[in-house]
Amino acid sequence: MRGKILNVEKARLHQIFDNNEIRSMITAFGCGIDDEFDITKLRYHKIVIMTDADVDGAHIRILLLTFFYRFFKEVLEGGYVYIAQPPLYRAQKGNVIKYAYSDDELDKIKAEFGEKINIQRYKGLGEMDPDQLWETTMDPEVRILKQVNVDNAMEADKIFSMLMGDEVEPRKQYIIENAHFVKNLDIV
Repeated sequence: MRGKILNVEKARLHQIFDNNEIRSMITAFGCGIDDEFDITKLRYHKIVIMTDADVDGAHIRILLLTFFYRFFKEVLEGGYVYIAQPPLYRAQKGNVIKYAYSDDELDKIKAEFGEKINIQRYKGLGEMDPDQLWETTMDPEVRILKQVNVDNAMEADKIFSMLMGDEVEPRKQYIIENAHFVKNLDIV
């Protein structure tokens, strides 16, 4: 999939089922949907959501988790959904390369490496060459996968409904209360 999927929170059922990305996922999973849903026909027991490590990637993850929660809750309850964690930074000093998955990790690498360090910030998975993507996010020996549980999905659903819903006041209050947590905001 590329880009954001349809916001199932605001869409009508016919829009959801007419959406190419959603239809592709339903077909790929093989377990049907609604009245035809049958978890025993699920083709994959590890469905990995891999998005960019930036704000847009987080938005796509929430859209996907909301879709799963609304239409494939048993897949979430079965523990079949995972989130891949790509790095935010690549730090290199000489021949030594380390990846940082947060600003705090980057600060530790900077302290360890000292001066004359080359830092690359990844704006997206597309900026990585195939070897970097393999060694940081896809290699089963070193990748970071976080299993999604229903509590995660319920919390994402609650926040998503509030942030993407029609009521302005709860969204405004949430932003005011949480704005101080923002460390790295991508502005284009």
